[in-house]
Amino acid sequence: MSYPLAQLCLLPLLLSPLSPGAPISPAEPISQAYSLALYMQKNTSTLLQTYLQYQGSPFSDPGFSAPELQLSSLPPAVVSFKTWHALDDGERLSHAQGAFLALTQHLQLVGDDQRDLNPGSPMLLAQLGAARLRAQGLLGNMAAIMTALGLPIPPEEDTLGVVPFGASAFERKCRGYVVTREYGHWTDRAVRDLALLKAKYPG
Repeated sequence: MSYPLAQLCLLPLLLSPLSPGAPISPAEPISQAYSLALYMQKNTSTLLQTYLQYQGSPFSDPGFSAPELQLSSLPPAVVSFKTWHALDDGERLSHAQGAFLALTQHLQLVGDDQRDLNPGSPMLLAQLGAARLRAQGLLGNMAAIMTALGLPIPPEEDTLGVVPFGASAFERKCRGYVVTREYGHWTDRAVRDLALLKAKYPG
């Protein structure tokens, strides 16, 4: 499969520029974001499994899972159903916006780590690059939704802060595992968020 071709196929899912002064309906950007999130969801498990495969034991061991591993710079997607359901539109979108902004920055870092740790893994590097592109596309769609709903767009922040460049190979592998895992979890949550908004603002 040619990844440049896959990225070209992705372009129609990304938000089309809106004409200045044109009335904005939330239905269109919500539908576009939902389509992109569903497309992303189909690839998240493949990304995680490819990542684990290239890291060696214990990551590549059958059934590997370490839910206790977290990053302070990356918000976890897991939340109780009661808390999630009580969120209003602004909170729901703001949480997703912040998470995918952090994910774009973390996926860049993981890609850099893997170029050093696994330089002979073009498939993994391509999948990480594609995931970052999709996260950026979803960020643009979310911003358009917030604009259409009259909600403030959170300012872009440096979520990584100071990166410990002296981190060991094992620490960097753990970091990449958390990022690729949370990318999948946040994509699943985005699909649920956007499905709720899609039902609320039908086209």
